[in-house]
Amino acid sequence: IGFTCVWLYLLSRNLPHPVHRWRPVEFIPVTNSLKKRQKQGLYGHQFPTSWAMGCLVGLWWFTLLLAVVNIRAQKKPSININSKCLGNVMRVDVGPLGGNLLEVSGVTNNSAILLTSRLASMCGFSMNIDSLGNAMIYASVQNCFAQNVDDKVFTTKLNLRLHGNQMVEEEFYQVAETCHYTAWASREIVCVHNYIEVSVKRAAPDDYVLPQHPVSGANSMFRDVRHAAKKQPIDSEFRITTLVFFTPEERIMKVTEAQRRGYGITNTPTRLVLRIPKTSPEIYTQNVAGVPMMVLKTSMKFEKKWLVTQISAEAACPILEGSVSFTPNKISWILPRHIDTLISSGQFKLLEVHMGVDGQRLDTAEMAARQYVLSVNEQHIIIEIPVGAVGGHFKSHVQDGQYLTTYTIEPMLELLWTDYNAHEDTRYKVLLPITTPFLSRPLQVIDNTVPNEQIFKVLFGPFTSDVALMNITFPYEVLSVADSNVRGFNILQHKSQNSSSKVFTLEVPFTDPSVLQMTEKGITVYSLHLTFGLLVLPEFAPFSLSAYLEAKIVDIVPPSVSGGCDDQNFYVLVKHGIHDFNVQTIVGRQVLTPDLAQQYGFMDNGTHFSFTVPSYSPIVAKEAVEGSSIRSRLNVALKNPEANKNIKEFSLACNFFSTLTECFPNGTMTALAMKLESVPSLNPRQLTLRDPRCGPSYSNDHYAYFVFTGNSCGTTRKFLPNMMTYENEISVPDELQMKRESNKDEPEYHLKVSCHYDINTNHAVAFLTSHRTSEPYAENARGELQVEMRLASDDSYREFHIVDGPITKYLQQPLYFEVELMRSTNPEISLELVSCWATLENDKKSLPRWDIIIDGCPSPRDPYQVKFHPVFPDGRVQFPSNVKRFEVPMFAFAEDKDNLRSKLFFHCDVVLCDARNPVGRACTGQCSNPDYTITGQKRAVSEGQNSKHVIRTPIY
Repeated sequence: IGFTCVWLYLLSRNLPHPVHRWRPVEFIPVTNSLKKRQKQGLYGHQFPTSWAMGCLVGLWWFTLLLAVVNIRAQKKPSININSKCLGNVMRVDVGPLGGNLLEVSGVTNNSAILLTSRLASMCGFSMNIDSLGNAMIYASVQNCFAQNVDDKVFTTKLNLRLHGNQMVEEEFYQVAETCHYTAWASREIVCVHNYIEVSVKRAAPDDYVLPQHPVSGANSMFRDVRHAAKKQPIDSEFRITTLVFFTPEERIMKVTEAQRRGYGITNTPTRLVLRIPKTSPEIYTQNVAGVPMMVLKTSMKFEKKWLVTQISAEAACPILEGSVSFTPNKISWILPRHIDTLISSGQFKLLEVHMGVDGQRLDTAEMAARQYVLSVNEQHIIIEIPVGAVGGHFKSHVQDGQYLTTYTIEPMLELLWTDYNAHEDTRYKVLLPITTPFLSRPLQVIDNTVPNEQIFKVLFGPFTSDVALMNITFPYEVLSVADSNVRGFNILQHKSQNSSSKVFTLEVPFTDPSVLQMTEKGITVYSLHLTFGLLVLPEFAPFSLSAYLEAKIVDIVPPSVSGGCDDQNFYVLVKHGIHDFNVQTIVGRQVLTPDLAQQYGFMDNGTHFSFTVPSYSPIVAKEAVEGSSIRSRLNVALKNPEANKNIKEFSLACNFFSTLTECFPNGTMTALAMKLESVPSLNPRQLTLRDPRCGPSYSNDHYAYFVFTGNSCGTTRKFLPNMMTYENEISVPDELQMKRESNKDEPEYHLKVSCHYDINTNHAVAFLTSHRTSEPYAENARGELQVEMRLASDDSYREFHIVDGPITKYLQQPLYFEVELMRSTNPEISLELVSCWATLENDKKSLPRWDIIIDGCPSPRDPYQVKFHPVFPDGRVQFPSNVKRFEVPMFAFAEDKDNLRSKLFFHCDVVLCDARNPVGRACTGQCSNPDYTITGQKRAVSEGQNSKHVIRTPIY
């Protein structure tokens, strides 16, 4: 037991606390080393010398350590982390990140310091993340956090923290890598995307000999000297005082100022290191052999008593613009063979040329396998890389709705040369991220359908790996990928061998309602219009891809039913079967009789018949009340009366907007309570507000309408920070509810009604009264009333087309018209539409003519009848009675279908009525739907989405 306590006591003193979070410490770069400040108690604990206390603490540590080890053993790492040494740099691969954010911290003396972008460029770190979510962290072996042993062994520790969704636990990892690097050149230059690093060799301290006249001879020591670092030591007694930058003008800067600007300056046992961000103003641009390069020239001044010495450091890094060129299939990168700013004379010898990718050298065989080309001539070193080659990755983009890609790769060029005059060698390494301009990547839709299998099979792509399929738009609905799979559509994703691209496949049975069918002469044509909704991640940039599939089968099929909804009606389309079936149509629970068919606009063209059922029809089942809409369902069945069997059953459920509650400024509240299918025994006439004496103002078998004020019928009021809320509830009175409890399967009916009024709005009103001198009277006069007809962009009627030329629209695309009495300030004037029609000429009396509205009602002969939209007061419309809105789908005249670029002119006749005393059928606004006999031309329906029409909307 004593041995165990001693062992645990020692263990508790030497192990860091495994559950403490890293605390931020202040990072202070200085000339020769990195120093840290941290508070006492950051890691470890001070234990009393008592063996008993040490044993207890040790036991606690041991138990906690076992728990942490057990937790970590159960949680498998979700990412791969690999590190490798690549000469004078180290690379850490982390990924895939899975959409999480990656934070990197450097570890020194058990303290973790978060690497910001400024600190990264100062300390020798950079990071790239590709479109697959894989991160590559580059670190100079001489980085700020490296443990340096005689400039031969470098150990770097990094803490990695992954965080994203707050509901998911953060993940912490630590990676440590030891790199052995002894092949130091006299000067080493590293160029990465965010910083430039220069490392110069210096002599040992005992190589230096003081001059006889240190003061008088000091000026002679200010000379260009990369080799001066060899001949003159920078030992512990020397102190760096000043840096001189040449931009090319001379700019003197104190060391403290340079450090504040993010420059890294340090010395190791044998070398002097300068690191500067590429965005520094001390870097200037110079053209070298036709290649623009970023040039850094600096001298560092050291002082020791009366001795002053100066060491120069130069670097030059290529700029992407000007050194890289692109063709659709190739990337070319050129670098000067002789970099004048880095070579003191023309007498130099290029010893080594290496090419690599992501910091790693490639041999000749690997370069040939990837089709990389490296060539050297008298002036330049040239690298050629095929677009799409191994080592890079594609990234998706969307521009003006078009799918484009870019290809990114980070080639490396490493040179070694010797300068005969300076008697030194230079190792020069450049890592240059290159991204091509936008590349057009045509997407393909391949129809692999086998008609006899009665399944549409389509393949579409290729896409890069950062593209996600979000939804599919079918003719009557939009489904997500998950809903499509539940529906029976088999959607699969197929990745390429290297996961750089992928395609999607989709299977849709012919029997699905989204598949359109057309039968002619015993041949059934199945067609499917699809629009794939896609997103580019992580930007969430949307784009779409459309497809049209068609298959023909010689088959005999029974009738089929399909349908859809708009904001007011159910639309049902029934296709006749090939056999002469005796079919009886059941709508809701009623047989579709001739009278009912006429009421629902029944139309039959021999192959199909259709009818429209208003959402408020009694045969429509009300499922639920959801906010400001009512979810309704229409059931349709095709029945064989002889066999008393349903051939087809069809159900369509939609949400219809309805103003269920209205709140008026004077405190009046109205509410509409609908009878729901789930409460079949409910009698709306029995519904009341909280006060049972407050019944509906109007009710029938299907709904009850209430009108009350905020201070009556049991309405409650409560105050919120910015508003005042009035609430009431519609239900069955308690005495009647007890009678209904015999049917316990039915839920109780409760509908909450609330109105919110702003209580923080103040209006100041000034007025002046005066006595009236005479009675008011009105004079008869003549004037001109202006009525304007506009075309809105959508059904919100907030934006309108400027009619300064033709407006292009597609067939079946909705046209949203608004007719307004201009400059009217009288709410008692009611503008009513008498008739509206379309012509091919800019003459309202020209033929052919197609009627849209007749006597204020939709034309009964129009298969796509006009839809009237309600008008509510808003910031633009003050008096809704002065405005009428309607919607009609774009069409073409039947005889004009071969010339779909003809213009359509829309005309309307209106009347102005006294809203207080409407006289005449035009002013009453009631539609009788007589059987009009229309002599005109048929209008065509859409046969494709490639045809265009031009419309203009003058008023006559």
